[in-house]
Amino acid sequence: MQVASPIPHKRARIEIIPLIDIMFFLLASFMMVSLSQTHMKGIKVALPSAQAPPPNQVKDYVSIRVGAGNAVSFEGQYVQDEEIMSRLYRLHEANPNIKVSISAEGMARHGDVVTVLDKVRRAGIQKVGYQIRAAQGGPAAAPGTPGAPGAPPPPPAPPR
Repeated sequence: MQVASPIPHKRARIEIIPLIDIMFFLLASFMMVSLSQTHMKGIKVALPSAQAPPPNQVKDYVSIRVGAGNAVSFEGQYVQDEEIMSRLYRLHEANPNIKVSISAEGMARHGDVVTVLDKVRRAGIQKVGYQIRAAQGGPAAAPGTPGAPGAPPPPPAPPR
């Protein structure tokens, strides 16, 4: 026969909130102790002072633009066809690592651009870049052609 106890039977429980409080306190106190024990040691370094570059610095970049009718300009200044090679030679002589950027107007002929590129290479300049923009309409990218802006996408391939 079982007799009921007058003392209520309670199950053991672990209270988690006080445990979290104690862990945060321990973490904060260990951090404070470890920070107070660290001594900052450094090496004295003499940093260079900022100075302006010399005024006669050698150019390292030149922009060449080819226009309609084989009109060639260096940095916005038009140059006659006979003067192009001498100017390129002078630029290469002043800085053998000079960079050249070639761009063309919309009405420039492809052959004129290639001629300027050949002259740049003959002058000994090795670092050449091209400025290229996407076509903005016109006969080459008419609205009905595939790949033109506003054209419908091509139909999907049939399943196999």
